[in-house]
Amino acid sequence: VQLQASGGGLVQAGGSLRLSCAASGRTFSTYAMYWFRQARGKEREFVAAISWSGETTDYADSVKGRFTISKDNAKNTMYLQMNSLRPEDSADYYCAADFTTFIRSRKAEDMDYWGKGTQVTVSS
Repeated sequence: VQLQASGGGLVQAGGSLRLSCAASGRTFSTYAMYWFRQARGKEREFVAAISWSGETTDYADSVKGRFTISKDNAKNTMYLQMNSLRPEDSADYYCAADFTTFIRSRKAEDMDYWGKGTQVTVSS
């Protein structure tokens, strides 16, 4: 599976961005998808996850109510709509896939595939 994240950029606090993660290779619909982020000098942290069907989602408390994860299996693409952005949301954002159909972990080490990051910078 190859994953490619895109959509990052520079935005003012309170603004919005939409990240995309395009997948190729293995059947996209058969695994759960995740977003993680890593700020400079910090560990990679869980942001959001979505099950293979898209019916189940999970969010870190820090983004709940502001971020929305979704996926379009027909397009082999996952999205992260980020609203009400804060400076502390600034980080490199990574998409990942876990070869299970359900959300089972928030740990980066449990992911099977990773894409390259896309940088998000939120100015105050």
